[in-house]
Amino acid sequence: MFYPFLRRFFFALDPETAHLVGMSGVDFLNATGARCLLAAAVPPDPRQVMGLVFPNPVGLAAGLDKNGEHIDALAALGFGFIEIGTVTPRAQPGNPKPRLFRIPERQAIINRMGFNNDGVEKLLANVARSRFARAGGILGINIGKNFDTPIENAADDYLSCLERVYGAASYVTVNISSPNTKNLRELQQDTALDALLGRLKGAQSRLADRHGRYVPLALKIAPDLEDSQIQAIADLLRQHRMEGVIATNTTLSRAAVAGLANAEQAGGLSGAPLRAMSTAVVKKLSLALAGEVPIIGVGGILCGADAAEKIAAGASLVQFYTGFIYRGPGLVGEVAAAIAGQRRV
Repeated sequence: MFYPFLRRFFFALDPETAHLVGMSGVDFLNATGARCLLAAAVPPDPRQVMGLVFPNPVGLAAGLDKNGEHIDALAALGFGFIEIGTVTPRAQPGNPKPRLFRIPERQAIINRMGFNNDGVEKLLANVARSRFARAGGILGINIGKNFDTPIENAADDYLSCLERVYGAASYVTVNISSPNTKNLRELQQDTALDALLGRLKGAQSRLADRHGRYVPLALKIAPDLEDSQIQAIADLLRQHRMEGVIATNTTLSRAAVAGLANAEQAGGLSGAPLRAMSTAVVKKLSLALAGEVPIIGVGGILCGADAAEKIAAGASLVQFYTGFIYRGPGLVGEVAAAIAGQRRV
């Protein structure tokens, strides 16, 4: 009830300014013990996925808290898990502003942020200060490559990040599907993906021995894939024994927003127009994977029914980001209740 009034204020601001103000507000309410003004408590609904026990199946997608600066405040809103990043080995400013655009008529956002972040060392310092992480909360860390690293050397950046974040993460997401880093999606192609996953899994094995704990790896893929590409990716996920796949990132399609203000901005489209596309990928992946690799469904979740649809299509967990912007923290409990009710049917 409270958030629609706040949203009017936020939507009167530039999107990046609104983000900074909103995150500061969430931090303040958490610090003062007033987070109940934003969201009610979410009942436990534990799920075991990727060898981890999630207190509930509702997660925050990467991108909202790129540097891990707001982990405790966001976790207090009821999320069963938090994914931070995308982080790169070195700090980088991202693409020039403006680079974030709302399309409110379709509950959508276009972004071309370009992996703007403060670098992996700053992220790790923020994680170390987080009570959520120290208390064993499920924290995913999403890793990427620096914009100026040649695509043929991209694996070096992923391995560097994996090495650094391994000890701090509950699971690590390998983001090869952002449309906003030049040539990044080439890594989804068969030969390149096979080589990348092979090197990552080898590093994972060595790091598990060094740290005395096994940290799962998940791959985040795009929605703009042909059926043959989805099948090829599924085959490689099974072959390399990946622990999870996140479907999907943002789309380059503009079919659902054509003719609207900002629709022609470059970047990835998220929000309601992505729902059907991402769910279709989840369903195809589920069939191709035959239960061997769990799926985290993300894309276009704006209400509880959207999340239940992802679970019915084959996802084990869900995440959202744009839905949080349009619906506010109350969406966490709504999604959790819808998924819990689906289990009872």
